[in-house]
Amino acid sequence: MLISLATKHKWQLHQLDVKSAFLNGDLKEEIYLVQPQGFLKKGQENLVCKLNKELYGLKQAPRSWYEKIYSFFIQHGFHRSLNDPNLYTKLNKHSVNSFCPKTI
Repeated sequence: MLISLATKHKWQLHQLDVKSAFLNGDLKEEIYLVQPQGFLKKGQENLVCKLNKELYGLKQAPRSWYEKIYSFFIQHGFHRSLNDPNLYTKLNKHSVNSFCPKTI
């Protein structure tokens, strides 16, 4: 339906697919992992790794990413749909004129 409306009104559509999305979230707490095999140093086997960024597989990664992209969109003038929280729109003077024609 959205594509049909965009075609009818000659709107521009942009799609965003970020393959490394979950790696861009910001951690709000400290998370430590055991050292991966192959990276252990002799005499330092009991040390752990502290994460500086989100990592795939963390339960908080999706929420962290969503908060980051949400704040970006809001700061850049986008509005979140009331019906679909994953749909953001941004009107500009060209889109407003084509969507709401002037009355004669």
